[in-house]
Amino acid sequence: MPGPKPLVLVLSDRERRVLRGWLRKQTASQALVLRSRIVLTCAEGRPNAQVAEKLGISRETVRKWRARFVADRLEGLVDKPRSGAPRTITDEQVESLVARTLDQAPPTGDSHWSTRSMADVAGMSQSAVSRIWRAFGLKPHIVQTWKLSTDPEFVTKVRDVVGIYLAPPENALVLAVDEKSQIQALDRTQPVLPLAPGTPARMTHDYIRHGTTSLFAALDIASGSVIAQHYRRHRHQEFLRFLKTIDAAVPKDLELHLVLDNYATHKTEAVKKWLLRHPRFHLHFTPTSASWLNLVERWFAELTCRKLRRSAHRSVTELERDIRHWINEWNDNPKPFVWTKAADAILDTLAAYCTRNSDSGH
Repeated sequence: MPGPKPLVLVLSDRERRVLRGWLRKQTASQALVLRSRIVLTCAEGRPNAQVAEKLGISRETVRKWRARFVADRLEGLVDKPRSGAPRTITDEQVESLVARTLDQAPPTGDSHWSTRSMADVAGMSQSAVSRIWRAFGLKPHIVQTWKLSTDPEFVTKVRDVVGIYLAPPENALVLAVDEKSQIQALDRTQPVLPLAPGTPARMTHDYIRHGTTSLFAALDIASGSVIAQHYRRHRHQEFLRFLKTIDAAVPKDLELHLVLDNYATHKTEAVKKWLLRHPRFHLHFTPTSASWLNLVERWFAELTCRKLRRSAHRSVTELERDIRHWINEWNDNPKPFVWTKAADAILDTLAAYCTRNSDSGH
């Protein structure tokens, strides 16, 4: 017996344009392309059996999408968003987990929460705990060190140092000066294995010490070039010798403004007397426990990461020669570190941080 008469399907001009557009659209899903072909073919007046044979699909599929289009038109061909599985973790459980992470210590006596210990207490999976922590930016496994300066002249010194960075005096050179002491000449107990495809360079964790050196450095904040000198000891005598090195390296017509920390060797009587005889030197001291204000520390970080951390040396002389070569290469193409934050912005940030911690009871 013949099947039921198919539903009459007539397209408007707009619907025909949309369907043909879906056929050409590269980002359209294969399912939407097939449904568009079904409707366009049905609109030619063909019965379901002929449409199914032409497109190589079942008559039931043709019947389904013909009926869907007649009922809902173009919207009937587009998949509706699925609701997904119902939530198994409530807002109250999330709030409780976050509060426990912030305010309570693990019952096991551990120093900090892990996903496993929190999952056991909260009755959730480790992956659920991890997702919640990521959503709220919680990282119990990470701790950062910090120290707030208690220098009674903190504000004055911050304004002085930042001011010299942002507005250097005319006819003057601003140098950020410090010492990187106790640089060790270390040699690995076995040869370093080189980098290979799929394998990083490898070195032994143990090493042999061959002595230490100290590097005195003065970073020109304008050009990024560095005046540097090695000394085997780290006393005011070496600091004085380095001041003389700076004095000889910089043209006599320039004033010299040095940004320094509060290390005792910078303030001895011998240093003060020498400075009185060399009035072009002007010292600007950073607050105590505020080495982040000295830009040469940023350059020391470059030296450590790019040279010292993965080097091996069999003697102090070899270490000093290697560092000197690296500094020469740096000075051939120096890169200044540009200070951008104003003193008021720094002080406002610190004030807000102190207020926040005071209000939290910590």
